[in-house]
Amino acid sequence: MLKPDYPIITERLHLRPYTPDDLDALHEIQSRPEVTQYLYWEARDRDEVREALEKKIHSSVLADEGGSLQLAVVLPESSTLIGDALLIWTSREHRQGEIGYVFHPGHGGRGYATEASEAMLRLGFEGLGLHRVVGRLDGRNTASARVLERIGMRREAHLVQNELVKGEWTDEVVYAMLEDEWRARQAG
Repeated sequence: MLKPDYPIITERLHLRPYTPDDLDALHEIQSRPEVTQYLYWEARDRDEVREALEKKIHSSVLADEGGSLQLAVVLPESSTLIGDALLIWTSREHRQGEIGYVFHPGHGGRGYATEASEAMLRLGFEGLGLHRVVGRLDGRNTASARVLERIGMRREAHLVQNELVKGEWTDEVVYAMLEDEWRARQAG
């Protein structure tokens, strides 16, 4: 089980549980077609964002496999919500997890996704004791691939047209990191 002490503080960010007050800011992110271009879902209207937010509000503790931490990423000086960071516990037996992230494009190019993703890796390896963490992305999403490479994950697979997403066959690229690789990176 993983119940982090919140907020999780990085050099420039705070990661915290979602609250009902995040509706407007989350809608500002999830309603943008350029944000959802490579995701499984289309841009969301306010009611769809409200429904998604309800799930996020109840995702601040990882009690068992299949669960997820879905955390609001905020700029501490202004409390502005700029993105979403995710850690999924995919297997207890195999000590496996997955990270993900979605950010407002107005805050792109500043390393925020990299910083938040590194914090989620730390939670997976040091907090939950995972052996392996993956990051999966649409093969066309080169910006997301760069984030995973910057945090030290290695590209393991390129699955050609393996998913039908929004009516289109898409490639999936899988990145991964092992616990030993995480430790070596932290020591170096």
